Amino acid sequence: MAATIFIAMIVLLLLGFPMMIPLIVGAFIGFFTMFGGMGQMETMVQQMMAGIRPASLIAVPMFIFAADIMTRGQSAGRLIDLVMAFVGHIRGGLAVSTAAACTLFGAVSGSTQATVVAVGSPLRPRMLKAGYKDSFILALIVNASDIAFLIPPSIGMIIYGVVSNTSIAELFIAGIGPGLLILVLFSIYSYIYAVRNNVPTEERATWSERGKALLAALWPMGFPVIIIGGIYGGVFSPTEAAAACVLYALLLEVIVFRSITVAEVYQTAKSTGLITAVVFILVAAGAAFSWVISFAQVPQAILGAIGITEMGPIGVLFVISIAFFIGCMFVDPIVVILVLVPIFAPVVDAVGLDPVLVGTIITLQVAIGSATPPFGCDIFTAIAVFKRPYIEVIRGTPPFILILLGVAVALIFFPQIALFARDLAFR
Repeated sequence: MAATIFIAMIVLLLLGFPMMIPLIVGAFIGFFTMFGGMGQMETMVQQMMAGIRPASLIAVPMFIFAADIMTRGQSAGRLIDLVMAFVGHIRGGLAVSTAAACTLFGAVSGSTQATVVAVGSPLRPRMLKAGYKDSFILALIVNASDIAFLIPPSIGMIIYGVVSNTSIAELFIAGIGPGLLILVLFSIYSYIYAVRNNVPTEERATWSERGKALLAALWPMGFPVIIIGGIYGGVFSPTEAAAACVLYALLLEVIVFRSITVAEVYQTAKSTGLITAVVFILVAAGAAFSWVISFAQVPQAILGAIGITEMGPIGVLFVISIAFFIGCMFVDPIVVILVLVPIFAPVVDAVGLDPVLVGTIITLQVAIGSATPPFGCDIFTAIAVFKRPYIEVIRGTPPFILILLGVAVALIFFPQIALFARDLAFR
């Protein structure tokens, strides 16, 4: 049965069907084969509905909606101006500013693709004018957007938390350390690149200009305060923080900045609804598919074949990292989380791994895979936004991918990079 399911799914993918169709067809074949006939289709629908029933998933459309409002408004631009005012003048300052802007915008959006659009669109022309190669610029934007998947709010962490029944608040806090470490390493590499390629520096901003940029960015900086401060202080749950972010974004962009109209809010809501529908169909289909492969004991067969049950915690973490990294090179990150997390869950429990650490490593690997050839989704977002050929977008990615993989290895051997902030906040 398992072979039939996977062959059918691969054929559908090769024929160009969106990922939700192979998942639904795979689940359908599994139910039909195991229970015989159409009588158990009600069970399949029940499993799909169970997949989207958790209340924590309400945070996903709200964070997407808040990010869309900010992208259409002035918040993203003000955050970029703030970073440029303070670090734009150093060697490689534009590149460092791009990475830092991705981090800041990630702290208010939680979406890698939204970060590519919001940060890359205004900064890429400035970097080209400053003398950076386009291959470096595109690779930096695509890979720095990975930080948005780690810095809260992270949509990937929400999905993982729902699937694995792990505290989303703890996952959010645990992602801060690895995200900041990636920012530091990307900044160092950007400095080295600028020195080696003799990229000229930007004019230093005056303290008056820095003060104005800081004042202009105070309102947008309220987003991480609401999310991190609210969750850390016990004021909000992650879902409540998402609702507060939507309200804050509306107040900011419609009333304070007056950058978007009520009609544009309506258009933004429709766009968010479309994206949310796709996400929730994937979640529902993934839940049914995961139930089928778990019922058929496919995970036990696969993990037993590779001998993971005899491995220690570090070995298990390496296998998990490789599986998620490879999976997201070909398939949408949400699908990979939905399918693979239930497979590895029994082993994670058996070896006594901290599910928050596992979730942080999985989120990082998912982010890396989504920016890695051949089919990383952020690559195709950059192709669509910047209208550049595939080869040019991926040409400069290897150094950044090596840095990201280095951080993943560091997390395995030094888990306190992620768990220190979590322990400080919740233990």
